[in-house]
Amino acid sequence: MSSQGNRGKGIGLGLAVGSAIAFGGSGVAAKPLIEAGLDPLHVVWLRVTGAALVMLPLAVRHRALVRRRPALLAGFGLLGVAGVQAFYFASLSRIPVGVALLVEYLAPALVLGWVRFVQRRPVTRAAALGVVLAVGGLACVVEIWSGLGFDALGLALALAAACCQVGYFVLSDQGSDSGADAPDPLGVIAYGLLVGALVLTVVARPWGMDVSVLAHGADMNGTDVPAWLLLAWIVLVATVVAYVTGVVSVRRLSPQVAGVVACLEAVIATVLAWVLLGEHLSAPQIVGGAVVLLGAFIAQSSTPAKGSPEPVAGVAVTAVREPSPHETAV
Repeated sequence: MSSQGNRGKGIGLGLAVGSAIAFGGSGVAAKPLIEAGLDPLHVVWLRVTGAALVMLPLAVRHRALVRRRPALLAGFGLLGVAGVQAFYFASLSRIPVGVALLVEYLAPALVLGWVRFVQRRPVTRAAALGVVLAVGGLACVVEIWSGLGFDALGLALALAAACCQVGYFVLSDQGSDSGADAPDPLGVIAYGLLVGALVLTVVARPWGMDVSVLAHGADMNGTDVPAWLLLAWIVLVATVVAYVTGVVSVRRLSPQVAGVVACLEAVIATVLAWVLLGEHLSAPQIVGGAVVLLGAFIAQSSTPAKGSPEPVAGVAVTAVREPSPHETAV
């Protein structure tokens, strides 16, 4: 490989890691705002609406997408933006950040269930092993032997975020065509944020939000941090920068490599929650989290090319990056 090619992949890898760090920091910044008095849905609305306004010039530039791909834009906004983030942020009010994000990382394994039982396509043995590992790791994360020690509703909300992410992966697979008619990923991100902001405006009803919270500080494990600063981080870094760096990294790396690097998000979020929020996890939970990530890695790291007759191992990340969580494609 040429030195220029190596340099391009090195830059892509750095951008992918940066994107994972940016996304991973959203939960630790959002949780203090929620504990300070903001409703989780209001935090999501502020995040998505703020990012949509920042990305508005790109939406204007790619306005032809509204005519060419309305279903893709609507699905991206409803599932990948509004659904994933609303359920994820709601879960943060009841369970630790690391646990919420790790439950979300069942999504790559759940995608295989969609492929096998809905699309009726065979999956590889390695992919099936990834599902088993992910479910087993989740059992350790929630310490199921102790009678489901975490809040059941919080876990259900995190699982709902994972299910939305499954829809996000499926839409990504449908929107990953190539050629002149392929949708520009930055345009899809911009319109996805706009659609998400409109949906969340109806759901969150921001006119009832206690905006005075943003004028005060929020407690971050004993340290008083300006609430507006946390919000600025969530909007500019954990959303806009995270999406854009994710898109550029996927263009420089293979989808499989970018998807695997994105698994760092869960690890980063858990470490940041440990350091900044004091959310300590037990040894079995740490081991379980590692197993969940291993299962996700196996489930999505060996996807064959489109049109291949081989059994599928997962759905590749091909063009854009999410939320949760979340590594996805358009």
